[in-house]
Amino acid sequence: MSANRKLQTEIDRTLKKVEEGVEVFDEVWDKVYSATQQNQKEKYEVDLKKEIKKLQRHRDQIKTWAASSDVGRRAATRAISVTLRAPEPRLSSAQVKDKRALATARKLIETKMEQFKVCEKETKTKTYSKEGLAREARVDPHEAARRSTRAWLRDAADRLG
Repeated sequence: MSANRKLQTEIDRTLKKVEEGVEVFDEVWDKVYSATQQNQKEKYEVDLKKEIKKLQRHRDQIKTWAASSDVGRRAATRAISVTLRAPEPRLSSAQVKDKRALATARKLIETKMEQFKVCEKETKTKTYSKEGLAREARVDPHEAARRSTRAWLRDAADRLG
């Protein structure tokens, strides 16, 4: 019984770490894409990689728990011991909730992994490759705003002078 409680506590702790890790990942993600200098961006990308590695470790543990029968057996063991005393129907729903929580956390981590994959691909794209040159054609919103402001300033200076 205490082993089941320990397992449940460990699962809950891991799910909480996943939640916190996803929040940190999102914060670092925003920093990567709002960084103006290349060295800042590289530093944030390293931090992003650290966070995704942590999340991947949690994902591996979650997959192990989801595949193991201990998570399902935990509720069943409780159900058997409680059945001897009095039936308690909510135990089977707890088992389903555990599996659902694990599946949800795993999917969330996999979504963040896909996001990281996009960021990593952008980082590793060479400047003068076909993709890099095509990317140069796209202008980020900050640069577009700067260009329009410069054009307006030139027009205003021409009209005055």
